[in-house]
Amino acid sequence: MTYFWAFVIGGAFCAVGQILIDMTGLTPARILVSYVVAGAILGAFGLYAPIRELAGAGATVPLTGFGSALSEGVSEAVQEEGVLGIFSGGLASCSAGITAAMAFSFLAALFAKSRQKF
Repeated sequence: MTYFWAFVIGGAFCAVGQILIDMTGLTPARILVSYVVAGAILGAFGLYAPIRELAGAGATVPLTGFGSALSEGVSEAVQEEGVLGIFSGGLASCSAGITAAMAFSFLAALFAKSRQKF
């Protein structure tokens, strides 16, 4: 059942993004930022945790999951370190994902040939 909900929730996030691309004048970059901000807001109010528990990777892999992890990391760090946790909490909670994205991007750049798009 976990796979079903991961597919449904993750697919719904993707479908909403595709609808926003097709039906509005929003650029993909603005949609991506909107997803991160929406995840951060939902995470800050504790509304993203039930979605994450239901959908698993269907909710943690999309950008909304990144925003939620940022807000939860900041919240925990503020409770432990005070105001300085605002600056360190988000990076500490997402450091593994950020590092993996950078490493795999570097590996892809080593093996791919870049070219200009016309």
